[in-house]
Amino acid sequence: MEYWLILLSIVIGVISIDYLFRSFNFFKRHGIIHVPPESIFVIIITIIFRRIPLIDSILKVYNFNPNAKYYGFYGITTPLFLLRDPELIKTIVVKNFETFSDRPGFSDVNNPLLEKSLFSLRGEKWRDVRTLLSPSFTSSKMKMMFTLMSQCAMDFAKLLSTLLTDESEINMKDAFSKYTNDVIATCAFGIKVDSMKDPTNNFYIYGKEAADIFQNHIIKFIFLKTFPNLGRILNVKIINDHVSHFFKDIVKTTIAVRDMEHITRPDMLQLMMDIRGKEGDRKLDIDDMTAQAFIFFFAGFHTSSTVMCFVAHEIAANPEVQIKLQQEIDKILNESDKEVSYEAINQLEYLDAVINEALRLYPPVAFLERTCTKTYELPPALPGEKSAIMKKGMVVWIPILAIHRDKKYFDNPEKFYPERFLDNKLHNSSCYMPFGLGPRMCIANRFAMLEIKVLLFHLLARCELKPSAKTESPIKFSKDLALLPENGFWLNIQCRKNVHPLLQSTNIVDS
Repeated sequence: MEYWLILLSIVIGVISIDYLFRSFNFFKRHGIIHVPPESIFVIIITIIFRRIPLIDSILKVYNFNPNAKYYGFYGITTPLFLLRDPELIKTIVVKNFETFSDRPGFSDVNNPLLEKSLFSLRGEKWRDVRTLLSPSFTSSKMKMMFTLMSQCAMDFAKLLSTLLTDESEINMKDAFSKYTNDVIATCAFGIKVDSMKDPTNNFYIYGKEAADIFQNHIIKFIFLKTFPNLGRILNVKIINDHVSHFFKDIVKTTIAVRDMEHITRPDMLQLMMDIRGKEGDRKLDIDDMTAQAFIFFFAGFHTSSTVMCFVAHEIAANPEVQIKLQQEIDKILNESDKEVSYEAINQLEYLDAVINEALRLYPPVAFLERTCTKTYELPPALPGEKSAIMKKGMVVWIPILAIHRDKKYFDNPEKFYPERFLDNKLHNSSCYMPFGLGPRMCIANRFAMLEIKVLLFHLLARCELKPSAKTESPIKFSKDLALLPENGFWLNIQCRKNVHPLLQSTNIVDS
């Protein structure tokens, strides 16, 4: 960690807080309910210096006034509106999307791979790129990519099952990160790697470095988000140039080879290549294509593997859930006749419920942000209060994690209970939004769900998950910006004694 940057952040932070107290009192001036600035300052300092887990910080701010539909708080130097009411959230991010179509994103973190990505784009540029990329994630395209990710899942489960002993204690984050790395390498970049067998391959090494920014560069990230212009002047970056060059070279070389040799593959890069020259001025250049492929990798490498870890943890901690899952998987195998199809995987209703419940308790993104693009009037936060006016450029903050754990919306919210998702009512609820809500919700959510289901299908078909000596239950969360256990994800994995006959020859074929 760069100590000069820590010192600079402290100095600027003190100046900002002084400015905040003296003249940046937006909420007080307009009579809007808000968290006292000094309380927010304490929370921000504890996050920066890793004194309390992120989940505790979010819940503390969320519970400031449980009766209000919204209230204000300060993000260091910026006034934010925290939205608590699900109907108001839906009104803003769905019904009034045109007014809240942008997000702060990574547009200010001094890296083209992040600045040009769909996550950061705004206005018409975002609409154009979203329209171009949306066909990449239809059911027909998912079915094409299914074959690629299934091979990765089979290779992963087979190799893992051959390495296991009765005392096999596995770092699940490390293992699942290798699987997601391989899936995204083949589905987005068209590159075949096997990170379980070769954990030193460049794609995994550079990908892991890029994906760890929230753990290794907290100070830099907050500094760049708060003081983007100063960050550019000082040339502060959270992704090193050699990582950026690596991904750009891969995309550039792959495109050149495919064009020269007339190669086509059912992956995201091919879908972007096929767009070229067919959409007038809306085509993507090499930097745009690299940025989209990279953000797809960046988002999937960490978030999907983390979700898998939480699902695996809860399966191991709840043996009755594991038995139901394996019974459901074996039923599909009985009906498959040597083929496990895309349609068959999507028939696993209980597996769906288990994953959805893990996403409720441990959402991959703890909060959403939306930027107001024009003046907007919020309704009164409490009965008898006056309405509030949001100005252009202000941000609304939606604490997904806290809403998912609110007993007003979920019975016994701290309990892992997959059955709550079997009636399908929660899927369309504005209280449940693990991939966001509205037109800017995660474009790759179907891909992520399929990737997770395919992996768990093959893993549970061959193995049993059990707590190990290092498994923490209940989970004690780390003090990083990411939602992770303090001591990592550790499980004991053993080969199933009753492996389905279809798998005993290890020749099962996916179609």
